[in-house]
Amino acid sequence: MPQRREVRDKVTIVEIADAAGVSKSTVSLVLTGRGSVKPETRERIRQAMDALGYVYNRGAANLRNTQSKIVGLVLNDLSNPFFAEFAIGVETVLQMAGYVAFMANTSESVVRQTQVMRMMREHGAGGIILCPALDTKPEDIAWAGGLDTALLVAIRRLPGVAASVVIPDNVAGAARVTRHLLNLGHKRIAYLGGMHSMVVRQDRFQGCAEAMAGAGQAIDPGLNIESMPTRDGGFTAMGSALALPDRPTAVVCYNDVVAIGAMLAAAKRGLVVGRDIAIVGFDDTSEARHVSPALTTIAVDAGGLGERAAAMLLERITNPASPATTHIGPADLVIRESCGAYQHALAAAG
Repeated sequence: MPQRREVRDKVTIVEIADAAGVSKSTVSLVLTGRGSVKPETRERIRQAMDALGYVYNRGAANLRNTQSKIVGLVLNDLSNPFFAEFAIGVETVLQMAGYVAFMANTSESVVRQTQVMRMMREHGAGGIILCPALDTKPEDIAWAGGLDTALLVAIRRLPGVAASVVIPDNVAGAARVTRHLLNLGHKRIAYLGGMHSMVVRQDRFQGCAEAMAGAGQAIDPGLNIESMPTRDGGFTAMGSALALPDRPTAVVCYNDVVAIGAMLAAAKRGLVVGRDIAIVGFDDTSEARHVSPALTTIAVDAGGLGERAAAMLLERITNPASPATTHIGPADLVIRESCGAYQHALAAAG
């Protein structure tokens, strides 16, 4: 293997092949990621490239090839740990496939979302994974359905948009966690967080309401409190719920971030979560496992949804004429301390 030397502008594939002791075509396969090469041979070629100071110009390669190796990842709220975990799943699959993700955070701004998607398409992105900003409408993505840039919508459905979709089972998950609270004996249950215009909010509230109806109960309209899906939103919404003369005994929250804000608001008022009031979330982010008390929630595997989203988008990029598909991920109940289930079990046993 040659000693590492100064980077040169014109290191050729032939030089790399000679240094690695392989054919020129084998080097080409490694560079483009289009063929099967033994791991040890691939590593020998990588070492030769490093030693010779060769840097593969993927931008120039994309000009020579019809298929871009760039994928846009547009997230609506990167401050939410759920979307960070989702992004990791996306990047894991893209990296394995030889793609690079250009990521943007819209902070729930449709204007920003339109700008970054336009820029991504102008820079040749072969596809875009979009977690839509609040109040996104089909006309905001008028280009969807064309063959130039594949689109996959994730986490929030966009009815009327011609795109593949990856979402968790929001209705079933919310119904599952609400039934759990009902089984613990709660009747005065609040629903906190999310804005009514959000499709995910509508789905999760539907699941909660259906579970209540199945038990012969109904959500008091005064306990259906909207807020931005943030920690501050949850804190404020919980403050409103606790200020009521007949406060709820249990709270179903739009997501884990809202639930953690609600827990902080309860603690500020001297309530012990899991004893004086039950609080549950949705998503099962890493933060849900580490707060105190640990948060009962619905696990939807954000990383797994990201991996599925990337795989489905790559399929659309490879086969642009293939039909749009929908994946609904499982939503499983994870019982921890914040719902008071363990306190309930101890009381029953005593």
